[in-house]
Amino acid sequence: MSYRAPVQDIRFALEEIAAMDGLKATGAFPDLSGDLTAQVLGEAAKLANDVLAPLNWPGDRQGCTLKDGKVTTPDGFPQAYQKFVEGGWQGLQFSTDHGGMGLPVAMGCALMEMLQASNMAFGLGPMLSFGAIEALIAHGTTEQQELYLPRIMTGEWSATMNLTEPQAGSDVGALRTKAQPNSDGSWAISGQKIYITWGEHDCAENIVHLVLARTPDSPAGTKGISLFLVPKFLPDDSGNPGERNAVTAIGLEHKMGIHGSPTCTMEYDNATGWLVGEENKGMACMFTMMNSARLNVGVQGVGIAERAYQQALAFAKDRRQGRAPMTQGEAPHAIIDHPDVRRTLAVMKAKIEAARAICFHTAVEADYAEHHDDEEERAWSKRREDLLIPIAKAWATDVGVEVTSLGIQVHGGMGFIEETGAAQHYRDARIAPIYEGTNGIQAMDLVGRKLAMAGGTGIRELIEDIRQTIEDLATSSNADLNTLAEDLGPACEALEAASDWMSKAAGEDKLSGATAYLKLAGDVVGGWLLCLGALSAQRILKHGEGDEAYARSRISLTRVYAETVLSAAPGLVPQIRLGAGALFDPGEAMLESA
Repeated sequence: MSYRAPVQDIRFALEEIAAMDGLKATGAFPDLSGDLTAQVLGEAAKLANDVLAPLNWPGDRQGCTLKDGKVTTPDGFPQAYQKFVEGGWQGLQFSTDHGGMGLPVAMGCALMEMLQASNMAFGLGPMLSFGAIEALIAHGTTEQQELYLPRIMTGEWSATMNLTEPQAGSDVGALRTKAQPNSDGSWAISGQKIYITWGEHDCAENIVHLVLARTPDSPAGTKGISLFLVPKFLPDDSGNPGERNAVTAIGLEHKMGIHGSPTCTMEYDNATGWLVGEENKGMACMFTMMNSARLNVGVQGVGIAERAYQQALAFAKDRRQGRAPMTQGEAPHAIIDHPDVRRTLAVMKAKIEAARAICFHTAVEADYAEHHDDEEERAWSKRREDLLIPIAKAWATDVGVEVTSLGIQVHGGMGFIEETGAAQHYRDARIAPIYEGTNGIQAMDLVGRKLAMAGGTGIRELIEDIRQTIEDLATSSNADLNTLAEDLGPACEALEAASDWMSKAAGEDKLSGATAYLKLAGDVVGGWLLCLGALSAQRILKHGEGDEAYARSRISLTRVYAETVLSAAPGLVPQIRLGAGALFDPGEAMLESA
């Protein structure tokens, strides 16, 4: 079973839930319209469906190879990358001032979902370049922007993010890579970086590495880190790839999944680089790139879950086994007619739609935060974006793992056999909760920083929005929507109670309950956004406009989510309040194995 981009679901999430069309009023996107959205998504779907998806399974089987410092990607990847370049897709969400298409970040997220769903190993390359573009726009010099941005924007050159070192994983402040000043204003970069996604490959003519390093006499920890731009080939006077720089891939990781993605160990041996931003301000520059990557990794969770769901759905329709109690005709019946299989598929679908809505809502608020003409509105949207980024990244990638696992379950024993392809999706999905700050780190960021922003204004505004939706559901003429209010109400109360507890808890108790709190927040926000979609679907039915069958399906799907996820949300509060004492007071004996 191959992949078909769910364009209708994506459009519904963009337009009916995240209300992307409202961005046109900012003046930043004068050409934005439903017709343009349909056209762009349709063309992106062709790339995903017809070019990238067929390479996913053989790319996983073949993997990448490293010889003499050169990486060869799976057959078909370089040709597919050229089609990506020809379409101008790398610059979709960036300003025309820098050579982009000038469309919203939300549209970039929709494209990213299709790339990750059709071929996650391939999609990782463009994802890193997206972040590098944002970093250079925000922090690069005029010369760096003029030389590098046009080439990365087209995709002719790709880009990477170099943080991790053998002794410094999430503790970035422990890195040792050094930068020594050269007489011409450049720097000599020396050190080793590991787990560098698309660090070396044969798809683009040059690779631009953004590398964290320490300058002489820099302060210890993260305060002494600077960011450097280090190209694989030094540009000549015409801006074309010239002399080979002293940066080499010396290792290729043998991974659980994403085999088609080259994950490299990079060696910098006095490689020539240039400072990006101010000296000792590298983490601030890198966070621009990481924030972009965190949202896109969340979208990655949505994409791989969608791919697994489509395969499980097709298998369930085709596989015949046993007698289904509600089905007429001669047995064996298709397993999709068995209630538990259908329940599993419905939960998979509902969680995908919730995760998609969270990511797209976050993206639209990021667009408003940058482009709204009212300062207070920009600040409001920035608070919402900042609050939701860790939820989008962590909750959506957890959904990716859960849904791909359920996809295997739907296949039964056949799912555990590699030849069906179901196992690949699970293997690929498992890296996303680790990427760009593990999900535990995202949870700590949420409770340690984001809840306290502006004195807790961001979470209060979110709860107010949810309460307004509860009122709209409760006063609807549709009984199904009234029922949704009955599930969303207690879930919202649980989130508010947990948020109040977090605001008063000791630091160690906050951290102990952080992951459970993020799950609660994701469960409730996802449900709230699906309920917004259900209200929109009810308007479609009331006015008799649009696809009425699809509108009814959105209400039914939201009901599944409400009864299976929102109804359980209050039960997470005791986990949140568990406290550090229950974990540490018993000592190591509690954790020891016989």
